[in-house]
Amino acid sequence: MKLRVLGCSGGIGGRSLRTTALLVDHDILIDAGTGVSDLSIAEMAVIDHVFLTHTHLDHIASLPLMIDTVADRRSKPLTVYGTEAVLTTLRNHVFNWAIWPDFSELPNADKPFLCYQTIQVGQPVDLDGRRIIALPVEHTVPAVGFQIDSGAASLVFSGDTGICNAFWRAVNRIHNLKHLIVECAFSNREHRLAVISKHLCPDMLATELQKLERECDIYITHLKPGQIELTMEELEQSLGDFKLRMLQNNLVFEF
Repeated sequence: MKLRVLGCSGGIGGRSLRTTALLVDHDILIDAGTGVSDLSIAEMAVIDHVFLTHTHLDHIASLPLMIDTVADRRSKPLTVYGTEAVLTTLRNHVFNWAIWPDFSELPNADKPFLCYQTIQVGQPVDLDGRRIIALPVEHTVPAVGFQIDSGAASLVFSGDTGICNAFWRAVNRIHNLKHLIVECAFSNREHRLAVISKHLCPDMLATELQKLERECDIYITHLKPGQIELTMEELEQSLGDFKLRMLQNNLVFEF
């Protein structure tokens, strides 16, 4: 399997900052933030599956526009996967005719441009031998992380989360863990905001990583614009025993 980072920032700005979107092979998206907009129309048209961690705007911003852009180029619906709470929010607040057309009814209910597939934590979705498994996380809205398993190795993406013992228990059960992408949205000076918004800052992440029992490559995502250098410096100070790298656009993982 191959995963390409389309966006990994906690905000936007200039040409380099795109919000969360990960392209798996050519046909699977993990989240659909503004990073999707850098794909060509042809690349968007062959995406068949979109897995959503949660429905905050930075993780779904490009989804309505992408469907509208490529609908006439596709012969089957785009499938959006999420927990029942995530899909209910999409139906009620995005694809509701007031914010955006309901593409699950267009051009008609029998042959729609969009269909929904409910997922549950811990239950794998198998797509031609590629397994996507939702993992428990703790955020201000219903949310999950994802394990992406090729069979040979797994990549874990935390999505947005604060302190969550259940997430680390699930990660520690992954025997073929190779890559871990974990968020650190705020610097330590915004510790209180991180707690309230159920994100992580370096001191909190340092505590969380003590729960990790498996060796893997660790990448930091969701850094807030304007605090990137400060947050990475604080991470190096707080996590001297861990080798961390900052996730960047167009980074490709093969596993």
